[in-house]
Amino acid sequence: MNAPTLIDLDAWPRRQHFEHYLRSVRCSYSMTVDIDVTDFVAAVRTSGRRTYIAQVWAIGSIVNRHPEFRMTLTADGAPAVWPEAHPSFTIFHAETETFSSVSVAFDSDFGRFHDAAARVIADHAGSTELFPQGPPPPNSFDVSSLPWTDFTGFNLNVEGVGAHLAPIFTLGRYHERDDRTWLPVAVQVHHAAADGFHTARLINELRGLLSDPSWLAA
Repeated sequence: MNAPTLIDLDAWPRRQHFEHYLRSVRCSYSMTVDIDVTDFVAAVRTSGRRTYIAQVWAIGSIVNRHPEFRMTLTADGAPAVWPEAHPSFTIFHAETETFSSVSVAFDSDFGRFHDAAARVIADHAGSTELFPQGPPPPNSFDVSSLPWTDFTGFNLNVEGVGAHLAPIFTLGRYHERDDRTWLPVAVQVHHAAADGFHTARLINELRGLLSDPSWLAA
């Protein structure tokens, strides 16, 4: 794993914003949107690929486009950016009504990522541990799925906010509206890392990727 690259504070336009929301007014925010996944759903059903893994890969693709969603703090508290971020995502165990969080290295090749993720899910399908692989990598971001219900809002109440700068994604159940299929997507963001503009761009790029799911054939 490559070390994160320090941000040049003297040249960083968001230096004051970062300091304010990390030191003075610790603040995170959440955004929940419906994304039209009609074409994605149709394509994934004929591809033989697993929907959840495809969703995780799509999110990972967008996260890795933008340094603000790969931010971290060094041991000295300095802002830095990982060269790549990897998804840690939940898998549900129906027998015990619990879940585990597993990590898979992001791969820009969807096919390779899909197969690696499917193996990890199979390996830990019967686990009773929260983190069966051990602690998640420091350059990871979290994805959870709530396929039992759709929602119009979702917020994580992180006590004290702290210095967790990686985004956290929560996916809901598909629902139908106007003859289209929609996916609720919630993202929790530390304001020190990203502003509303950055999160809106991330959501819009995710919309674009899911509206043209030709990558499912990879």
